[in-house]
Amino acid sequence: MSEQRRPATRTDHQSFCLVEGWTERRRATGRRGTHHVNYELPLPDGRILYTRISHPVDRTDYGPSIWAHILRDQLVVTADEFWCCVDDKVLPNRQGPTALVESIPAGVVRALVVDARVPEGDVRAMTKAQAVQRLAEFYTNGT
Repeated sequence: MSEQRRPATRTDHQSFCLVEGWTERRRATGRRGTHHVNYELPLPDGRILYTRISHPVDRTDYGPSIWAHILRDQLVVTADEFWCCVDDKVLPNRQGPTALVESIPAGVVRALVVDARVPEGDVRAMTKAQAVQRLAEFYTNGT
């Protein structure tokens, strides 16, 4: 059950980023920004999250609507996950995909589409094993 928490501050926001291992982003010149501290976090599923904390990073509270936006769209966590990370150093559960899908080698795709004249949409719907089997059947039987 969710407990009532204090209003989130910029310091809490930065603590979350540091505990979870976000990396501070620098401008193209290699310098830090003067208006915000920007962080990024690559996720196991390939997405990269970005967040920014306005200068100065201090104990100024965020308003409820901006804080809801930061949690939902930048940090991608619930309020409970955020506070567990800040207060108890418990990292949010950001598990990646549970099963990796093997891609079909480009040569197999090309041979199926060009040589065997299998519609590209059909090839995309196949697993790697199915595509290799279909190509073997084409080379063996010509069908």
